[in-house]
Amino acid sequence: MFRPVTLPFWLFVLILVFAGVAFASHFLFPSVRWFFRRRMERVVDRLNRRLDRPIQPFKLMARPDMIMRLAHDPKVAEAIAAEAAATGVPETVHLERARRYAREIVPAFSASVYFGFATRAAKWLARLVYRVRVGQFDAEAIAAIDRGATVVFVMNHRSNMDYVLVTYLAANRSALSYAVGEWAHVWPLSWLIRASGAYFIRRKSNNPLYRRVLARYVQMATEEGVTQAVFPEGGLSLDGRVGGARLGILSYIVAGHRPGGRDVVFVPVSLAYDRVIEDRVLTAAHRSGERRFRASIGAIVKFVGRQSWRVLTGRFQKFGTASVSFGAPLSLAAVLEDAHGDATQGLAEELMARIAANVPVLPVPLICAALGERAEMDEAALRVEAAGIARALRDRGVHLDLPEGSVDRGVDRALALLAPRRIIRRDGARVIVAPADRALISFYAAAVDQHLAAPAA
Repeated sequence: MFRPVTLPFWLFVLILVFAGVAFASHFLFPSVRWFFRRRMERVVDRLNRRLDRPIQPFKLMARPDMIMRLAHDPKVAEAIAAEAAATGVPETVHLERARRYAREIVPAFSASVYFGFATRAAKWLARLVYRVRVGQFDAEAIAAIDRGATVVFVMNHRSNMDYVLVTYLAANRSALSYAVGEWAHVWPLSWLIRASGAYFIRRKSNNPLYRRVLARYVQMATEEGVTQAVFPEGGLSLDGRVGGARLGILSYIVAGHRPGGRDVVFVPVSLAYDRVIEDRVLTAAHRSGERRFRASIGAIVKFVGRQSWRVLTGRFQKFGTASVSFGAPLSLAAVLEDAHGDATQGLAEELMARIAANVPVLPVPLICAALGERAEMDEAALRVEAAGIARALRDRGVHLDLPEGSVDRGVDRALALLAPRRIIRRDGARVIVAPADRALISFYAAAVDQHLAAPAA
């Protein structure tokens, strides 16, 4: 019994590996998980004492548990049964597909990552690149939202900086949950996005089972009070206007609402920029008629490298102003109570109308609207035209975010932003538009044109 046993070295190593794995899985890993779980609970407790809307327990659920709950949801089970009946493939196969979809969608929220890194990085980047301003904000209406309601920020989509800007501005109120598209499926970006509480969606998928799994995740999060941020346009604006809404996520929220249950309050958020970082890519896509963004990796690296070098050498100039306005909140319960016809369509139209009406007008869009279709213009006439447009906008109740409220200072700032990019050049008293960038003038003027075309408030 106590005699030595001779073993091949490889077998001895294998035994040690299996013993180590068994020890880790039964003793070490549970202790480590418990340690980090306790640490996270203390972090969340401190955060919830200062946040306007506490982090909901659903958001903190362990990811494997959430995936299991989602994949075995009764409504997902109905979709699995329907798929099996339609295709003749066993339900177990479709259940595995549902699990795969759930793993793809469900985030892995980390309060430490979100508030310790993501919000600080968002604040640093937003303030580095822009002068960040809050335009219209009805503090009393926002504060009056029922503490038990689920808040959904509904926004126009101008730039990928939208995520950064709104994360920064909402950092003291709540942890936002975004829906992000296929572009974010790149490691390590995907890990950071998941840890920040965002969930991945396939925007163009028409697969019924996938859509049911996604719908149930959105409905579960909404039922549990998770604060969300939604871009109903479904993609970046190619022409500079606030577009119509796609009903996907809004329809899931409306369909999941139960009378007498937790209310959902939509807050329209309107974003505007003096410079949209992707402006040339977006206007090229609009010109081609295809929503395909053809910026090469080389061009992106070159742009980021050039701007980083300017930051390091102290020559970086901000890209103007980024302004955000918050509109009047809209209760889903009230909408459904007064609904006639398609409630989701009516809700979407009302939200997009409020967003469009509240888009702030900044110096660059104002001067671009004043230039209009002209290839060149006398600077004095440009200032007169800009002042006339500003008066018309103010008469319509539009918020103008200009330096010190002055149109002349706004024109000076806009010219200082456009000239270094060679979109315009000054020849004595003349302002001349570069023919190659004619589309950019129309792109920035579009928001102003949309205000002027809308009925006066």
